[in-house]
Amino acid sequence: MLSLGERARYASRQMASASRGGKDTALLAIASKLEASVEQLIEANAKDLVAGKARGLDAALLDRLELNAKGVAAMAEGCRQVAGLADPVGEVSDMSYRPSGIQVGKMRVPLGVIGIIYESRPNVTVDAAILCLKSGNATILRGGSEAIHSNMAIAQCIAEGLAEAGLPADAVQVVETVDRAAVGKLITMPDFVDVIIPRGGKGLIERITRDASVPVIKHLDGICHVYIDDDADLQKAFDIALNAKTHRYGVCNAMETLLVHQNVAKEILPRLCEAYAEREVELRGCERSIANAGDNVEMLKATDEDWATEYLAPVLAIRIVDDYEQAVQHISDYSSGHTESIVTENYTKGRRFIQQVDSSSVIINASTRFADGFEYGLGAEIGISTDKLHARGPVGLEGLTSQKYIVFGDGHIRT
Repeated sequence: MLSLGERARYASRQMASASRGGKDTALLAIASKLEASVEQLIEANAKDLVAGKARGLDAALLDRLELNAKGVAAMAEGCRQVAGLADPVGEVSDMSYRPSGIQVGKMRVPLGVIGIIYESRPNVTVDAAILCLKSGNATILRGGSEAIHSNMAIAQCIAEGLAEAGLPADAVQVVETVDRAAVGKLITMPDFVDVIIPRGGKGLIERITRDASVPVIKHLDGICHVYIDDDADLQKAFDIALNAKTHRYGVCNAMETLLVHQNVAKEILPRLCEAYAEREVELRGCERSIANAGDNVEMLKATDEDWATEYLAPVLAIRIVDDYEQAVQHISDYSSGHTESIVTENYTKGRRFIQQVDSSSVIINASTRFADGFEYGLGAEIGISTDKLHARGPVGLEGLTSQKYIVFGDGHIRT
């Protein structure tokens, strides 16, 4: 691991000064290598699938692990899309002349070496590598042991693409050992690694956050809320609340708790509960929610644990609140700081909501499912951060960079 770190640090210095043309050439070359190696990639993935079945991985994990021709084509297309994105590195902003005569501004620069620790999906190897590459960083990738053969085959394609573009092969390194001690070492090498980004289950992220001596960009939970205000357009409210929960269940920006103002609960809640029931969503609510769910809808009594749970499943907690203030207080008490949405036609309350709710994305009159780098126009993302430093919300290319001050003078001295 120390050797990987040393080589990554050296490569990061070369990558910091790489031209956009050189980086884009590498991305396009990687895309071509992936497409040309589809049979080898599927063959390597088959080894992982056989081993996974022998280890007793469940169907959902095996599904995420599987790599087919369509998946390889999607990875190649991802490379081409990132090549088409604007390069943030070297961007200069906020230039101004100071009274002394010097000119001061800021320049966007890579973070350096990024360690990424993730589970299951082999496509993350490509996604992470190309975003780090485009943003001028070197990266050390540590995938799950269940995908080791797939990841190493993908790493070979990446190395060949880098070589074709004349960029250092060590700019993207995949940890070859499946020893769990490698993770412990990677997250405690501040001399060689500038930031860690974990992607995976809560247990993994808790461990990384607890044990790392390197800064971590992460989100632990996605406990997202939609609040239907008494000034809401109820058709908008119905569409948003249904989409936020049922568009996809196992994603971090899915709604986990629905808050409804008491003045509109009798009108909107039975209709929503019936729609959720049709989609086999299990409902858990407060006593008033149960009373207003409708005669043909089953709703379990919610506990305090339900308000604090990220289900990632067709399960929804519902609470009727007295007023706007109680809704905001509930979000403050139970939110994980990911994404919250208010449905209201009241301009003042909408403005108050985005000022008072302290989450990485705060939305007015739209589904929480929009909390996504692609939907925000970032082109691609490496994950979503609920931290306040250094990146917050969807982390795209700009989130993988920092800024430094630059100063222009012409013989100026301080007096």
